[in-house]
Amino acid sequence: MRDADRPDDDGLCNASQRAEAAEDRGTSPAGAPTFGDVVATRFHRRELMKGVLGVGAITAALGPAALASRTAAAQTAAATPSFGFRELSSTPTDRAEVAAGYDADVLIRWGDAVLADAPAFDPRHQSGAAQARQFGYNNDYLGYFPVPGASDPSRHGLLCVNHEYTNEELMFPGIGRQDAGGPLGRARAFSGMTPELVAIEMMAHGGSVIEVRREDGRWQVVAGSRYARRITAETAMEITGPAAGHPRMRTAADPAGRRVLGMLNNCAGGITPWGTWLSCEENVNGYFTGRLPEGHAEAVNYRRMGIPGRWYNWGDHVDRFNLEKEPNEANRFGWVVEIDPFDPASIPKKRTALGRFKHEGAAGIVGRDGRYVLYSGDDERYDYVYRFVTAGRVTGDRARDRDLLDAGTLSVARYNADGTGDWLPLVFGEGPLTQANGFHSQADVVIETRRAADLLGATRMDRPEDVEANPATDKVYVMLTNNSRRKPEEVDAANPRADNRFGHIVEMLPDGRDHAAPRFTWDILVRCGDPSVATVGATFNSRTSQDGWFGMPDNCAIDADGRLWIATDGNFPSRTGRNDGVWAMETEGAARGTAKLFFKCPFGAELCGPEFTPDGETFFVAIQHPGEADPEDARATPATFENPATRWPDFAPDMPPRPSVLAITRQGGGKIGS
Repeated sequence: MRDADRPDDDGLCNASQRAEAAEDRGTSPAGAPTFGDVVATRFHRRELMKGVLGVGAITAALGPAALASRTAAAQTAAATPSFGFRELSSTPTDRAEVAAGYDADVLIRWGDAVLADAPAFDPRHQSGAAQARQFGYNNDYLGYFPVPGASDPSRHGLLCVNHEYTNEELMFPGIGRQDAGGPLGRARAFSGMTPELVAIEMMAHGGSVIEVRREDGRWQVVAGSRYARRITAETAMEITGPAAGHPRMRTAADPAGRRVLGMLNNCAGGITPWGTWLSCEENVNGYFTGRLPEGHAEAVNYRRMGIPGRWYNWGDHVDRFNLEKEPNEANRFGWVVEIDPFDPASIPKKRTALGRFKHEGAAGIVGRDGRYVLYSGDDERYDYVYRFVTAGRVTGDRARDRDLLDAGTLSVARYNADGTGDWLPLVFGEGPLTQANGFHSQADVVIETRRAADLLGATRMDRPEDVEANPATDKVYVMLTNNSRRKPEEVDAANPRADNRFGHIVEMLPDGRDHAAPRFTWDILVRCGDPSVATVGATFNSRTSQDGWFGMPDNCAIDADGRLWIATDGNFPSRTGRNDGVWAMETEGAARGTAKLFFKCPFGAELCGPEFTPDGETFFVAIQHPGEADPEDARATPATFENPATRWPDFAPDMPPRPSVLAITRQGGGKIGS
């Protein structure tokens, strides 16, 4: 999700900027210790030099210089293969660039055909009907599924793509910057936004399934594929799990509370062992308008989720997005959606057992006893890291495994000062999750996951986004994007930054390397930002070049060799002197904490969805909202359809910038990064 960490005030000009400000606003109540508090306590102890996870504890506390004083034995510690590519320059440009020796080819762009009967893209004469058949806007998560029976599973597959949100000012001619209005929920003017433009926006959300094949060294979309599918804000979906059928999920259009239309603001996601696509609803609060009646039963719940946000004016034209007309509709969004990519006629399922919050990812791993474990971050300042462990075990039989996500234990993380951590179960009837606190069933717990986690005393994190487990090491990486609200009194040796604009990465290791274990140990892999500026307090390895450091980690991917790749969101030339992109990050041995720039985005764009083919020879990446201007740069001209910051990828005067998916391959063949 976009995350420039902007101030919480008036003057935000588009949906992405309003989302960024909301993520930095925070609705988590004060009182529980913050992650900064925990880090401070932990690394002030004499046990610091022992390190819970070894070198990383020293690095996190003392910075890159600590690495130079390590013993020779420590320097020869086992490591994953190093990255062999020649690093790219971080100098910002108006186009996408990749390291020397690689090709980065556009695979599909906003408006390109997905379904066989899709019309040609005409940016000046769009329609909802056309967009429902074309590739949607702002492509985020990517998931690659080999086609059954493919002669080479790494050269023929399905690519599943999330379409997170829309930028009206870049999509539509003559619309320009929308009036951002004032505080959350106050009426906004949407000059020129008609019912037809709203219909286009609704059809540009959701997701796409495309069939792709690599032939003669190049990837192409298979036209007319029987697997091709568009999912939109109007696609029929089933509600399953504890909240299905609950009165709080019922509406006039769905009195049973078991069917809902569409998925919204789908950010990151995951792939299950049984071959389904998990798509995560994040900033759903921005789609609702209107006010609940005084004393309404959902008032506390919605306030904790920031509802209504009114980043869009859909509620002016579609009653279900207006709380005054349909007060329960917002409870039906904020879930993880499971989709069968191999059956375009299948009904997506919102798996409510996984909880309702601003989901950033649902990456999973099979635990030692065969149960499936999903990790997820709640992308807002001072919100939490979650884990879900299925009740049943993965059998390998797709028909038996397909409903595993309907039953299990959802937990929230507490990070302790001694470097240990606990998973706190969010189970009705246990601890404070009782009728005395307004919970009458597990349905109430999952609908109000955030409030339940508040009561359990979970650790309030600095905007947790993607959370990924490394199957080679069992370490789990949490991308903590930033937190501009860190107070001066939170400054300490391990986190010496008030106004933390650059974020950090946490590394976790489950006890016994069992992802279903109730406890874990944790460490800081790196604190981000420019290491040459002492006041920033970054802790990259001293081997990191001036091009290699980054800020605002967002998504990540782990390749077949167990190596970590970091995608960023929020690097603008006026802030970090670089665009967003993909950095390769060393996690083991003497090079631990070293980053190298591999790929960079064009002006204004965010890097999303990093995904490898099974053989590691193709790296798919998603570029969303190219052409945005940095709203913190007073010299920048506001970006519009007519005057974007770049016209990537077409660079045609009659074409706006277009979010796109790229396929990166090595010239002459071979693994990415080797």
